[in-house]
Amino acid sequence: MRLLALKIDVDTYRGTREGVPQLVEMLTRHGAGATFLFSLGPDHTGRAVRRALRPGFMKKVSRTSVLEHYGLKTLLYGTLLPGPDIGRKCAPILRDVAAAGFETGIHTFDHVKWQDNVARQSPAWTQREMNKAYQRYQEVFGVQPTTHCAAGWQMNDAAYLQEQQWGMAYASDSRGTHPFIPVLTNGATSCPQLPTTLPTLDEVIGTDGIDTDNVADAILRMTAEETPYGHVYTLHAELEGQKLSPIFEQLLSGWKRQGYELVSLADYYAALDISKLPKEHVIQGEIPGRSGTLALQSS
Repeated sequence: MRLLALKIDVDTYRGTREGVPQLVEMLTRHGAGATFLFSLGPDHTGRAVRRALRPGFMKKVSRTSVLEHYGLKTLLYGTLLPGPDIGRKCAPILRDVAAAGFETGIHTFDHVKWQDNVARQSPAWTQREMNKAYQRYQEVFGVQPTTHCAAGWQMNDAAYLQEQQWGMAYASDSRGTHPFIPVLTNGATSCPQLPTTLPTLDEVIGTDGIDTDNVADAILRMTAEETPYGHVYTLHAELEGQKLSPIFEQLLSGWKRQGYELVSLADYYAALDISKLPKEHVIQGEIPGRSGTLALQSS
């Protein structure tokens, strides 16, 4: 059976309230599994304006119409408007996801704070931020989280070690081509990484003649050929869960026609022979369509 894991990043208050319920309905209708990764603290999306100085950021914003997908109010949270506490205000929605049978996990506590700072922060800072998310997850769900999937694919060695100390069986914090055991700078290893293997919609729309009319076909061409480990696809509640939901419908139908079983990260991990996973370093690098650097599988 060909496996394709669906990893859903939920970044904002609006995405949680509006995108998540729509995705639950859509996935249920298609009989698809998925893992929802929640931002559990304040929505400070407006503070991401500081990224405007990064090379390629404004080009990406112009391609993907951030205002249209996120809304003006969201883009003011943390600056002119106070950032709503997602985990507290949306706890019933989060619990509904688990009740519907979907895997849930930690994305982050404060999405912008993590994404913009963790790569250069200390172990103490990293542990504080991760523990806030861990504790909030337990408050919401009443159980320990099973996985962590970093905001913006931003990590440092202390974060990988924290995942291991938590006893997590697997995580998905990086981009790559196949599952692997991450090797840290000091030679230590952490729990297996199930990296995102496919580009996200906002990375490909507006490039090489690809638009919202043909982006589903472009991604389906990438999954047409069978690979030893299948794929992990990252989608966003703010995109596929809202205005780009018709594209996600096309992808779900297309993947089923290609013979994929659409699963959660937990089910994807359960199908692996962990003893055969390669040990590889995680590096910082760039990928087409996304500004800045992020965690990449070295091979």
